[in-house]
Amino acid sequence: MPQTLKLVSKSSLFFRYFPEVWAEVVTKRAEAAIKRHRSLTDIPGPSTFSFLADLFCRKGLSRLHELQLEGKAKFGPVWKASFGPILTVHVADPALIEQVLRQEGKHPIRSDLCSWKDYRQCRGHAYGLLTAEGEEWQRLRSILGKHMLKPKEVEAYGGALNSVVTDLIKRLEHQQRQNKSLLVRDIASEFYKFGLEGISSVLFESRIGCLESNVPEETERFIRSINTMFVMTLLTMAMPRFLHRICRKPWQKFCDSWDYMFAFAKGHIDRRMAEVAEKVSRGEKVEGRYLTYYLAQEKLPMKSVYGNVTELLLAGVDTISSTLSWSLYELSRHPLIQTALYHEICEVVQGEPIPSAAHVARMPLLKAVVKEVLRLYPVVPGNARVISDRDIRVGEYTIPKKTLITLCHYATSRDERFFPNPNKFQPERWLRKDESLHPYASIPFGFGKRSCIGRRIAELEVYLALARILIHFEVRPEHQDNIVQPMTRTLLVPEKEINLQFMHR
Repeated sequence: MPQTLKLVSKSSLFFRYFPEVWAEVVTKRAEAAIKRHRSLTDIPGPSTFSFLADLFCRKGLSRLHELQLEGKAKFGPVWKASFGPILTVHVADPALIEQVLRQEGKHPIRSDLCSWKDYRQCRGHAYGLLTAEGEEWQRLRSILGKHMLKPKEVEAYGGALNSVVTDLIKRLEHQQRQNKSLLVRDIASEFYKFGLEGISSVLFESRIGCLESNVPEETERFIRSINTMFVMTLLTMAMPRFLHRICRKPWQKFCDSWDYMFAFAKGHIDRRMAEVAEKVSRGEKVEGRYLTYYLAQEKLPMKSVYGNVTELLLAGVDTISSTLSWSLYELSRHPLIQTALYHEICEVVQGEPIPSAAHVARMPLLKAVVKEVLRLYPVVPGNARVISDRDIRVGEYTIPKKTLITLCHYATSRDERFFPNPNKFQPERWLRKDESLHPYASIPFGFGKRSCIGRRIAELEVYLALARILIHFEVRPEHQDNIVQPMTRTLLVPEKEINLQFMHR
């Protein structure tokens, strides 16, 4: 003990009288510790050949989410793989995902989305919130956040969204009559139209006819363009750029899809801006609650308005379609949960025909159902980050800056350490306080500055739609043994049609 004190005392004296020398000693010790830390080359993973063979031959791109589970089982919570020209470090543990996200910096980069950026550079389009980076991204996020993240601002969209839900109910009844049965086929397709109509009402404060008995051809083509673009995204990102000139078809289909989406958005924006200009010329007061109007008020260049609105249009469709489809699929297969939810809705609305945002705030089971659906079927099965300014530590590894890091949300949300019976639909797990549940085990909307900016609007739209559907209908499966699995199409979607019976209450 005296000897120890003597050594400490000597070190303290040395530090006092020779601070520069002592600082150099400490720095060298830290550098040595970092060198001892395991590097990118130490991270396990499949060979490029075996990974691509798994991806394209055995599994296919549609099974990309399943490779998360296999990779974690084979290599542990951190592994690397090369996807075409892109080296990716996969992270499939909630604590390590938290570690990555807490080091993402001031202007986090979600992922490279290289083919999306290549298209914009090729056509001279502006980046939107999904593709912008750095100060430009921060500015766009601040502008949109004022109108999309504040609860009171979002509640103000409730009236417009409920109007769209009313048309959805009519559309479901129309489909029943058309099929001459209680069956509505391919429910995801119906909710796709609903999602597009909903986000259009928020963006333009106008309707585009998605839920009419005869959907306009331009709207149908826009929906097909979104589908094609997402399918082609994975393929074009996996191809080195020089192959775009040699193997032209995937890149051409990708560009054609984006061309139509930009043209579609531009047409609606120009129409609304012309209406505003006409009112101004007549001396009328101009006001509105739609996002395009707010963007124009911020004096953004029209090129930037086109880029942002186009990206918001496509971002607002799959989230709604997928979440509603899986919610009704699971509720149809779990009638006791559906009945309990129906009683909760009826108890809260007290006979009022149209639930409001204030109503759904008092429906804990409704929120638990949606949380459980998003745990089982996260719309984005694997998010990503690129830390551009410095190396970071993840677990026992040092990850070099500018490395693409894939956050494996599908794998973590089905981890039995945090979710007992992980493949079972059990909304009640969200109604009890569970200390074993890691806050980063299921984060379907992401986390932090780069989280989904449309989360509150999307959740409100889903809650209002589910509440109204269950007030009007009891939902049953077409066949109890008709199991539907998810597949990856950049986003996670049903691999085949979900057909459901809608029984009038």
